[in-house]
Amino acid sequence: MLKEGIEFMDETQTNSALTPADLAAFHADLVKQPAHEVISRAVRKSGVLAASEDPNANVRLNRTFSVELDTGKVSNQKHSGRCWLFSTLNTLRHQFAAKYNVKDFELSQSYLFFWDKIERANIFYDNILRTASKPASDREVSFYLARPGEDGGQWAMGAALVQKYGVVPTSAMPESFNTNDTTGFAAALDLKLRKDALTLRQLVADHATDAEIATARKNALSEVYRMAAYSIGEPPTTFDLEYKDDKHQYHRDANLTPQDFFAKYFDVDLDDYVVLSNSPDKAFDKLYALPSQDNVVGGKHITFLNLPMADLKQATIAQLKSGETVWFGNDVLQQMSRQRGFLDSHLYQTADLFGVDLSLTKAQRLEYHEAEVSHAMTFTGVDLVDDQSTRWKVENSWGEKNGDQGYFVMTDDWMDDFVYEVVVHKRFLTPAQRAILTTTPETLPAWDSLN
Repeated sequence: MLKEGIEFMDETQTNSALTPADLAAFHADLVKQPAHEVISRAVRKSGVLAASEDPNANVRLNRTFSVELDTGKVSNQKHSGRCWLFSTLNTLRHQFAAKYNVKDFELSQSYLFFWDKIERANIFYDNILRTASKPASDREVSFYLARPGEDGGQWAMGAALVQKYGVVPTSAMPESFNTNDTTGFAAALDLKLRKDALTLRQLVADHATDAEIATARKNALSEVYRMAAYSIGEPPTTFDLEYKDDKHQYHRDANLTPQDFFAKYFDVDLDDYVVLSNSPDKAFDKLYALPSQDNVVGGKHITFLNLPMADLKQATIAQLKSGETVWFGNDVLQQMSRQRGFLDSHLYQTADLFGVDLSLTKAQRLEYHEAEVSHAMTFTGVDLVDDQSTRWKVENSWGEKNGDQGYFVMTDDWMDDFVYEVVVHKRFLTPAQRAILTTTPETLPAWDSLN
């Protein structure tokens, strides 16, 4: 940013100013590179990715798997950041489909998305009031203000919503314009929450009573509820479950509440599941908590058991072999072909193309913001050779036009490099790992690399 009348240049910056001699040296270095003109033509004509793509990727990414679960059609989050919610509900619908023989049954993402907006606003107000004595420029306060109405989330956030509100089929609360494209609603909600933050912080600064602050907070939440109801629709309190199974037999169960539906039809205790992380910028064999990402006051907390990648693979394979799919968090935009559904660490060889060293360890990528947990998907298969994983089948939530009917294939080294979390049942952990779950977690700051 420009600041009129302020001199920022110091001696170090003066000495680092580029000179004509520097530029001439850079040009001389360029023309020394073998085939630099050929490379330049290819990159300018085709783009960096096409020019650096490894044509042998097709061989590595054969879509044959020794362990493969039949999970039906993929879902489509469209223009929204609800991948974490889609993947959470995918693992649940897979269980329902297998138990009741109904292949393409889908649970409503809109239903839980509505409640996430209300609950997340509620906990946002808690965080704003808790930090009201700090300046708005404080790092933690800035974090909360930066993305108050965001779509993104973690597995535990979805689990907390299911535990409190249950689930409904898509037929009971289908998608709307504002769930298929959350841009407009998210922008309005961001503005609303930031305005509320200003109001609540001012009340604290003016020494308002607890009752006055509580009233303002409840009024603000009521307005958020109204905005969500207008944009998404109010969730049903009861519904009639109707479906035909794969043998075309009709089933109907009338007047179910969402909580009753989950309790009756889903034989799963979400507290039996744990998030395993592979974050090598932190100590392994240790439990961590990320309270800044909790979305339900009094609900399930976000915790990670940080382990070496070999342990994540072992637990994931065991759960797949048992017939259950696996939620996982990853950095999907790294080394990915969306159209072909490829995830391969060596898919685009840009370092070779440019003749530069682009190597970073996984820990370094996290520390220097080259990597993030940007997406959630579902493991539905794995190919094992001599009991070692070679590639993985992945259910995405980007619709059927990407990959193979929406399914991606991942090399084992892509999992090493760009998978950061998997969610597995505790029975697939070792006794030593289960013991770590009983320890007090180390609290991570809001700006941690796993956020």
